[in-house]
Amino acid sequence: MNLYEVVKRPLITEKATLMKEQNRYAFEVAKEANKCQIKDAVEAAFKVNVVKVNVMTVPGKMRRIGRRQVLTPSWKKAVVALEAGQKIEFFEGV
Repeated sequence: MNLYEVVKRPLITEKATLMKEQNRYAFEVAKEANKCQIKDAVEAAFKVNVVKVNVMTVPGKMRRIGRRQVLTPSWKKAVVALEAGQKIEFFEGV
């Protein structure tokens, strides 16, 4: 898997913005990606040093579309902790 296919998008939520104070950032990642691939992809894309990676699979939810109920697909979330003093400029000003 290519490094630029691993990280799909950053998660900009209320909880994720509070985690910035602790030097932690959240991303949606590919389902097939493991912790080592996520670490390498974030280090290559943002030029930072990753200390720790936590990964979780977020299950899909039941949603209504008209009369039907559909299950949204599950996805994988990664929370990345950086070294002290480093930050990702992409998240600044959000």
